[in-house]
Amino acid sequence: MADDGSHDDPQGDAALAALAAGGSERAFRAIYRTYVRPVYWLAHGLVGNPADAEEVTQETFLVAWRKLPGFELAGESLLPWLATICRFQAANRVRRQRRDREHTAAPADESLPDTVDVEQQVVDGALADAILREVAGLGDLDREIFRLCATEGYAYQAAAEQLGITHGVVRNRLSRIRTRLRTVVKEST
Repeated sequence: MADDGSHDDPQGDAALAALAAGGSERAFRAIYRTYVRPVYWLAHGLVGNPADAEEVTQETFLVAWRKLPGFELAGESLLPWLATICRFQAANRVRRQRRDREHTAAPADESLPDTVDVEQQVVDGALADAILREVAGLGDLDREIFRLCATEGYAYQAAAEQLGITHGVVRNRLSRIRTRLRTVVKEST
C-alpha cells in the first residue's frame, strides 16, 4: 500500500472492510495504515492544531471500528466514509471546546443542562447515519461527485476534469445531491 493513502487494488477496501467487520484487527490495521494520513490532514484542517487533529483522527477510527459490522461500502474507497465520520468528530470536538470555554469564562451560568451535549451527540449520530444512507443510495457518478466536491473540497471544474465530464454536469448533479441531503437533514431534525 502506498504511503499517501491511495490503493493500487480498488477491490482492496471492500475486502478489508468485510474482514474488519468480521472482527479482523489485522484488516482494520491495514485500513488504518492506508487512511490515517488523509484523515489526519482533514482533521487538522477542521480543528486547526496537531493535538486536536490527532484526537479527532483516533476518534474517527474508533467510530469506524464500531460501525464497520453494519457498513456496506458504496464505492471503491473507504475514504469518503471516513472523511464524513472525521467531519462529525471534528464538529463535536469544536462544540465541546466552545462549550468548555463558555463554562470556564462564566462558571455561574448554568442555563443549559448537561444533557444538551448528550442529546446533541445522539442527534448528530442519527443525522450522520441518515446522510451516509442517502449518499450510499446515490448512483456511482453522483457518489464520486459528492466525494470529490463535498468531502475532498474539489472545485466544480477540477472535479469535472477528474471525472471526464463537464463543469455543468458536476454543478447540476451536486445541486440535486445537496437538495436531497437538505431534505434528509430537515427530516432528521
